[in-house]
Amino acid sequence: MSGNQTSTRAAETPKGRGLLYFAIMAVLIVIVGQFQSWNVALSILSLCLISSIMALGVNIQWGYAGLFNVGVMGFAALGGLATVLVSMPPVPAAWAAGGPGVLASLAMGAITICGAIFIYRKMPKGRLRGFALLAVCLGGYFVTRHYFGISTDAVESVDPALTGYLGGLGLPVLLAWPVGGLFAGLAAWVVGKISLGLRSDYLAIATLGISEIIVAVMKHEDWLARGVKNVNGLPRPVPYEINLQQAEWFLELAAKLGQDPVTFSSIFVKLCYVLLFTVVLLGILWLSERALHSPWGRMMRAIRDNEVSAAAMGKNVTARHLQVFVLGSIVVGIAGAMLTTLDGQMTPASYQPLRFTFLIWVMVIVGGSGNNWGAVLGGFVIWFFWIEAEPIGLWLMETLTSAMPEDSSLRAHLVDSAAHMRLMTMGAILLLVLRFSPRGLLPER
Repeated sequence: MSGNQTSTRAAETPKGRGLLYFAIMAVLIVIVGQFQSWNVALSILSLCLISSIMALGVNIQWGYAGLFNVGVMGFAALGGLATVLVSMPPVPAAWAAGGPGVLASLAMGAITICGAIFIYRKMPKGRLRGFALLAVCLGGYFVTRHYFGISTDAVESVDPALTGYLGGLGLPVLLAWPVGGLFAGLAAWVVGKISLGLRSDYLAIATLGISEIIVAVMKHEDWLARGVKNVNGLPRPVPYEINLQQAEWFLELAAKLGQDPVTFSSIFVKLCYVLLFTVVLLGILWLSERALHSPWGRMMRAIRDNEVSAAAMGKNVTARHLQVFVLGSIVVGIAGAMLTTLDGQMTPASYQPLRFTFLIWVMVIVGGSGNNWGAVLGGFVIWFFWIEAEPIGLWLMETLTSAMPEDSSLRAHLVDSAAHMRLMTMGAILLLVLRFSPRGLLPER
C-alpha cells in the first residue's frame, strides 16, 4: 500500500508527471513501429524532434516575454533557404550570365537605403529633406530595379528545367543549420526594430504579413532558389541507402541482426537523423533551461508579467523584447533548416500557416506556455496525432461501418471523410487540454 502511495505521489509531482507523459509518447511510437512499420515510427520521431525545436523557439518568445509572433512560417522558410544557399553547388553558367549584375544590384540597393538613412539623420527637418529622401529612394529604386531585372532574367534563362538559379556554396549541409538561424535572427531584428513598439495585436499582424512577404519572395524570385520549381536533391548529413547497401560492414551488420539490407538501410538512415536531431534538441533545451532559470530569465518573466513595473525599475523593455524575439527566431530558423534537410528538397509552396504557425502554437499551448519541457512535450503530442489521426480515423470508420453493405453511400462517405479526422483531432485535443489543464500538460512553475 505504501509503495502504491509513493508511486502515486511521484506521478503527481511536475517531474513525475513529465516522465509519465514522455513515457506514454515513447510507448505510442513503439506501437506504431510494431503495427505499421519502423520506418514510419522513426519518420514520426524525426518530425516530432524538429517540431519540438520550433515549439521551443515560440516558447522563448511567448512563454518568456509574452510576444505574440504569428510569423513562424517566414522564419522557418528562411532556415530552409539557408540550406539551399549553403549546401547546393554553385551554377557556373548562371554566375557568368548574371551573377555579378545581381550582386551589384543588391549592393546598389543597400547603398540607396544607407543614403536615405544618412539624409534622414543629418539633414534638418523640413521640405528640403523630404525632397532629398524622395529623390534618393526613387532614383535608387529605378536604377537598382533596371539592372536587377536584366541580371535575374539572364540567370533564370540558364537551363531553367534543371537550374535557372545561382546555386549555393557547396558546403556541408550541417553548416546550413546555424546559418538558417542567422538568417532568421537577422530578419527578426529588422522586424523587431519596426514592430516591437506596437501593441500585441498589431505585432501579430505585422509578423504575419512579413512572413507572407518572405514566402512570396521565395516563390517568385527564381534566381534565388528556383521559386515554385523547387530545389531537389539537397545533400544529406547522413549516408545514402545505396551506399550502405554496398558497404561490407553494413551487410555484415544486417546479416548479424537478421535484417534485409534494403529495409535495414532505410531504418539505419532514419536512426542517424533521429540521433542528429536529438543532439540539437538537447543542446537547445539545455541552453533554454539555463537562460530561463538565470537572472536574465527572471527579468524577462518580470517584464512579461508587468511591463510598467519592470520599466519603473530601470529595465529597457523594448530592447529586452527585441533580444528575446531574435533568440526565439534563431531557434525557429535552425528547425526550418533541419526540416528542409530531412525533406531533401526546398518547396516554398509548402510553407503554409496551418503547418508552421497554427500547429506550433497549438504545441506550445498544449504542452505548457513558459515551460521548455512542456514545449517539447507539446511538439511530440501534437505532431504524433497530426500524422496518426488519419490512419486511426480510417480504422475507426471502417470498424464503425463494417456492418453496413459494401455499396452503401453512407459508408463510402464516412470512410472518405477519415482524411479530415486530423483537424477534428487537433480541435478535440486543444479543447480537452484547455478544459482540464488550462495552463498546459506541463504548466510553468
